[in-house]
Amino acid sequence: MKKTLYCLFISLVLIACKQSVTEKEIPKITGYWEINKVKLPDGSYKDYKVNETIDYFGVKNNKGFRQKVMPQFNGSYKTNGIKETFTISNVEGVFYIHYVTPYGKWQEEIIEVQDSSLVLRNKEQLEYHYKRHRPFSIK
Repeated sequence: MKKTLYCLFISLVLIACKQSVTEKEIPKITGYWEINKVKLPDGSYKDYKVNETIDYFGVKNNKGFRQKVMPQFNGSYKTNGIKETFTISNVEGVFYIHYVTPYGKWQEEIIEVQDSSLVLRNKEQLEYHYKRHRPFSIK
């Protein structure tokens, strides 16, 4: 019985310690991000070793856009010019990115925002783990 109570206590502490995203962290989303891994609904992960395209997020006043870009060897980026516009909302302490394009509407929950990592979850329970992209150049 003591072991069960101890495990329950530890579980509750871990759940309570889960950090939530704050309003002041939202601007950290701005920048270049590359997918590091995707957590699947069954708990397994799909790793991404090399990314030909990365995502650029531009955020200001809880509005912004996301655009696919391709890093170039000279340190610049190429894009096809297509931007997915979005707004960010706070629903009872949980932040969501709401996308609107001519092709559809969807949302992603912002699970984590740090200087070097970003985690977003979609309605299919796929968690996209991003790392901050570091530009490279062979100049």
